[in-house]
Amino acid sequence: MKPSLLILAAGMASRYGSMKQTEGFGPQGETIMDYSIYDAIRAGFGKVVFVIRKDFAEAFQGVFEKKLKGKIQTEYVYQSLDSLTGDFTLPQERQKPWGTAHAVLCAKDVIKEPFAVINADDFYGRDAFEKAYQFLTTDCQPEKHAIIGYDLSKTLSPNGTVSRGVCEVDAQNNLVSITERTNIYAEGDKIIYEDQSGKHEVPYHSSVSMNFWCFDDSVFYLTGKLFKQFLQQSGNELKSEFFIPIVADTFIKEELGVIEVIPTSADWFGVTYKEDAPGVQNRINELIASGQYPNALWD
Repeated sequence: MKPSLLILAAGMASRYGSMKQTEGFGPQGETIMDYSIYDAIRAGFGKVVFVIRKDFAEAFQGVFEKKLKGKIQTEYVYQSLDSLTGDFTLPQERQKPWGTAHAVLCAKDVIKEPFAVINADDFYGRDAFEKAYQFLTTDCQPEKHAIIGYDLSKTLSPNGTVSRGVCEVDAQNNLVSITERTNIYAEGDKIIYEDQSGKHEVPYHSSVSMNFWCFDDSVFYLTGKLFKQFLQQSGNELKSEFFIPIVADTFIKEELGVIEVIPTSADWFGVTYKEDAPGVQNRINELIASGQYPNALWD
C-alpha cells in the first residue's frame, strides 16, 4: 500500500499576512505545495490529503484539482474550531482552531495507511520525501514513527527571528525530546535564542523539526485520546494549542515505541515573513536552473 501525504494548509498565516498556501512562487505560478507534491509523487506516494479551512475550500480545490487530476489521488478535510470536539463547550471568544495535532486528527477518516505530515508553506526538498517514503514503506509500524531532521543552520530567516523545535537525539538516533525555542537568529558564527532569562546559544548544527513527520495510522487513536484530555485541561485557555510534539512526547514518555530522527541533506526554506518571498522565488529558480525541477511542474 502506497503511503499518503497529509498537508497542513488550514493555518491563519497571521505573520505572513495573506493566504500564502496558494501564492505562486514558481515560473508558472507554482506554490510551495506544488513542489512538495511533485517530490512526493516521484518518491512514490499514492495520495495527498489537504487539511484546509472550509471557507476557502472552493478556491483551494480550484487551484489544485486541475493540475493534479490523473497524477495522484486527492482528498480534502476541513479543520475548524468545532471539529471533533464532541460535547465540549467551546469558549465564545475563541476563533482559531486547536493546532497541528488537531489538524492531523481531522484526517483520521480518510487515511488508513502509513503517512507523512508536512506544512503547506515549507519547502522540504526531494531528499526528504525519498527518505520519508523509504521509512514509511519499510520500517514504519505502530511502535515506530519518524521525523525528518533538518540542520538548524539551514532553517533560519534573514528577515527576522524564527521558532524551531530543537531535537534531542539518543545514540540510536531516536528522538528523546523536542524543545520549542523561540526568537532564534544567527549572530556572527553562532546561533542564539532569547527567552525571559536572556540570550542562549544553540549548537550550530542541531537537528530541528520542521514538522515533517512519518506516522503509522495507529497514531490517530493516541491523538484522539490526547485531544480529549487537552480540551478538558486547556480548552478554555484562548491561546492553547494541541501540537504534534505533544503527541510525540507522550508516545515516547509512555514507552509506546520510538520515533527515529532521519537526517536529510535537503535545504529547507519557507515564507515565515512576507520579505522571505523574493528569496524563495530565487531559490526555486536556482533549483530549476540546476535541473532538479522542470520549468513547468505539471506540463
